[in-house]
Amino acid sequence: MNQTARLASRILLAALMAAVAPWPQQAAKAATAGAPVRLLVLGDSLTAGYGLPVEDGFQARLAAALKAQGALVTLVDAAVSGDTTSDGAARLGWVLGGGPVDAALIELGGNDGLRGLDPALMQHAMTQILDALAAKHIPVLLSGMLAPPNLGADYDNRFRAVFTELGKRPDVIFDPFFLQGLIGHPELTQADGIHPNAAGVKIEVARLLPLVLQLVARAKAQETAKAPAG
Repeated sequence: MNQTARLASRILLAALMAAVAPWPQQAAKAATAGAPVRLLVLGDSLTAGYGLPVEDGFQARLAAALKAQGALVTLVDAAVSGDTTSDGAARLGWVLGGGPVDAALIELGGNDGLRGLDPALMQHAMTQILDALAAKHIPVLLSGMLAPPNLGADYDNRFRAVFTELGKRPDVIFDPFFLQGLIGHPELTQADGIHPNAAGVKIEVARLLPLVLQLVARAKAQETAKAPAG
């Protein structure tokens, strides 16, 4: 192979490597540029940090992880312990009226399941939330929930299907289960077996961080697209 051919081969290889670079790497790079993204956290006790010191709660740990990545993000705390999806939908307008929001992490549904509420009501409320955010061109990371096993297979299937269906929306990044890897591991949860302890929160944040960075990058891309040329 002559020198010209070798050079062309190297250029082609570099281009291919750039094209297949891991998405989290690209997202992390995008998240460190420009003005801070205001990330709304609309959730219940799981994102409100129930039973934990503030510094060990989900939002504090997520903020620290984003900062460690160099991501410019300001969290907007809208997590209320005990909230159902209907509660979240009812107060979303008030939350959005409190200032600009660029992206949203939605973590709701656990209390619907604990109360055995009709999954159809949950789907209606979640659709209201996602429609309201879509109308404002706010990208969403939707983190789903599973129903308590004592409510039976039919309820579980209907409950799970709500998140699966909503997760297909083009404006949504979908995470099927917020508590993935924690339930059934008592060393990672509080005494109730549901709420993460400090160790569980660290694992939870590490798992979700790539998706949050992807969400932030999407918000920044939308902001760039809206900016006037020149």
